[in-house]
Amino acid sequence: MASVRQLKKDIEALTTQVASYCFEYMEVYREADREPVVGILKSAIELRNELIARANHPDGKDNPKLVKAHYKAIVNELLAKTDAHFDQIRDLLKQHAE
Repeated sequence: MASVRQLKKDIEALTTQVASYCFEYMEVYREADREPVVGILKSAIELRNELIARANHPDGKDNPKLVKAHYKAIVNELLAKTDAHFDQIRDLLKQHAE
């Protein structure tokens, strides 16, 4: 990991991309049920807030191995959850393609 600053920028970028896709979906499919998209959007915002808070307060500041593991866990959670959000958006789009 390069730095905490870069990690926070990555968190912001990925969650913003999820939010952007949600807003695009709502704009294109105005008649569609918005509740699932709003749920994805809320989840992305909560993820962003949680991960930024965790990035600001690492566990075991005195032990470099614990700090590294802490940040690696944040990265893994960010990637897994944003991937799940993208999958949920893709599934909503598939419903309209049928």
